[in-house]
Amino acid sequence: MSSTHKTSQEYKSRINKTLDYIEANLDKQFTLDELALAASFSKYHFHRIFIGLMNETPFQFITRLRLQRAATFLVMNPNISINEIAHQCGFTDVSIFSRNFKQHFGQSPTVWLKQMRQKSNLSQIDSNPEKVKEEISVYFCSYTKTLKWNTSMKLNKGIEIKELPDMTVAYVRHIGPYKGNEELFRGLWQKIMTWAGPRGLMAQPNLSSLAVYHDDPNITDDMKLRTSIGITVPDDTGVDGEVGKMLVQGGQYVVAKFEVEAHQFAEAWNWVYASWFPESGYQPDDKPCFEMYTEEPKDGKFVVDICVPVKAL
Repeated sequence: MSSTHKTSQEYKSRINKTLDYIEANLDKQFTLDELALAASFSKYHFHRIFIGLMNETPFQFITRLRLQRAATFLVMNPNISINEIAHQCGFTDVSIFSRNFKQHFGQSPTVWLKQMRQKSNLSQIDSNPEKVKEEISVYFCSYTKTLKWNTSMKLNKGIEIKELPDMTVAYVRHIGPYKGNEELFRGLWQKIMTWAGPRGLMAQPNLSSLAVYHDDPNITDDMKLRTSIGITVPDDTGVDGEVGKMLVQGGQYVVAKFEVEAHQFAEAWNWVYASWFPESGYQPDDKPCFEMYTEEPKDGKFVVDICVPVKAL
């Protein structure tokens, strides 16, 4: 590996540390010194390096993430006011939030929300009228002491509310489009496993493989979507090059198990959000969602747990 390539990987790794730090603390106010420290760069160079790699300034990135989080909250939290959502997403002044929102999305929060709900209603009306409504019923499992659901969705093999632990994850990250790109994901998995194998990390007894999705693909521009492919590792694991390390926060999650082919992942995700959530009594919580793989793929099929953080509606 050339020294130039090593330097490029190190720069990406340091900026990824800053992205992880921002995402974990998005409701607080940041300083340039603080962000530069997270990346282990001088503040005089950090700003220029960040722009070079991300095509936006650190504070443009922070504002965009807050606006996108607010947009998701608006759709998923119909009982919370725009003012409350603005404050929850790190905006101290609602008028500044509204102005930034309109500048980013081209509409005020109120108009944008109305259009999103209309689109949702139209998609339901335009769906196949002959399609039988999928049945979803909830029960309490006395063995696991958790809520579980029976469903008639063919790809779904089980769904329950679980308390997941904090997980330290070593990852490689992709920024850009990913939908339907099997070759991209294959390459990312190969990178993390090639790194982990020689270090004995693939032989861990409780190994989990994760694909973490940091942004909502319905709101974020494809070119700015962040995806992290990784494995769980001991907390003190050292990382280097383009391999980063982050904490995936534990807590209450809906864990929906599916058996899918590569082209069916989107259908599984859409079902969780469009069919299960409205019937569940829950809403998504403010943490990244992820896929967890506990089995090797067989005959072109993947057994995957789709994990979305939840809280009471």
